[in-house]
Amino acid sequence: MGTFVLKTGKNGEFYFNLKAGNGQVILSSEGYTSESGRQNGIASVRENAVLDARYDRKTSSNGKPYFTLKASNGQVIGTSELYESEAGRENGITSVKKNAPDAQVKSE
Repeated sequence: MGTFVLKTGKNGEFYFNLKAGNGQVILSSEGYTSESGRQNGIASVRENAVLDARYDRKTSSNGKPYFTLKASNGQVIGTSELYESEAGRENGITSVKKNAPDAQVKSE
């Protein structure tokens, strides 16, 4: 089962990482100015994770595949790590779809 891990940055902003059952980070949030904003971000990930159309499959400047997850308004709510292959990126998307909807939330 996945876990949303809550973090506060040195800049005072609020973040979360979605970790798979094996502890690997599969999605990282943008920074939020409030804890309630972060909670809304988690709710948005839960809602949008199951919709394939919400994933943008991208390639970084160094040629590595990654993806972003967007809310219905088009705003990015999470970004993946960089993968070695497009197949790895697809596995990451599958993992977010599987883990996000009922992931528990905990502070780090």
